[in-house]
Amino acid sequence: MVQYAKAHLDASFAALSDATRRGILEQLGRADASITDLAETFQMTLTGMKKHVGVLEQAGFVTTEKIGRVRTCRLGLRRLEEEAAWIESYRQLWDARFDELDKVVEELKRKEKVDGE
Repeated sequence: MVQYAKAHLDASFAALSDATRRGILEQLGRADASITDLAETFQMTLTGMKKHVGVLEQAGFVTTEKIGRVRTCRLGLRRLEEEAAWIESYRQLWDARFDELDKVVEELKRKEKVDGE
């Protein structure tokens, strides 16, 4: 189970690491689009767009359907709950560390003030 979750997070973050792929998700959040339409919007070749869509599809963020010669893309059903939980755990860790650092800084300021008097 741990290996699956790790691979799942790796695929998600790899897919989201590219600005074009994030843009594709934003575009598909507004409306379904063909690969051709996406390629034109992002000013890239069909081959390049197919690769980007393939990465998003493997991560579960996008689904495609081919009707005739047109491949239509839409947002997938997968949510970002696991990714958000992973990020939240690290946010809590860093918050705790910064809280401890604040305590150390305040103690040093207090000692400096006492020593200065």
